[in-house]
Amino acid sequence: MTTETLSTTTHDVHSRRHRVGHFVRHYLEMVVAMFAGMFALGTLEHLVWPALTARHDVGVLVMATNMAIGMGAWMRFRGHSWRGIVEMSASMYVPFAVLLVPYWSGAIGAGALMTWGHVLMFPAMAAVMLLRPAEYSH
Repeated sequence: MTTETLSTTTHDVHSRRHRVGHFVRHYLEMVVAMFAGMFALGTLEHLVWPALTARHDVGVLVMATNMAIGMGAWMRFRGHSWRGIVEMSASMYVPFAVLLVPYWSGAIGAGALMTWGHVLMFPAMAAVMLLRPAEYSH
């Protein structure tokens, strides 16, 4: 192995590690923004319209909206495209949309709807990011 090859290999490893680090940082930033939106807008929503989330199915969609607004605002601040923001926002709704069918049919309860909807958001967000790694690793 020559010095040039070793240097190129070291640079490639560093570059890959750098991209992965940016990717993970973007993911964590969006998770924080998602929770910030959920808590800030959820608090405001309970003050303005307390009965809005009385039904569990409506409540999870309102919560997904709060999370999508927080995350979308952060993504726009970070310079992401509208397409990327819409795709990432969809990752907030899709898990609940899938789970609403068994919820409405009585196969799962409100607790499972809430828990699994949130759990499935995380891999849904990662999947959206993996579709466009260049957008999230710079």
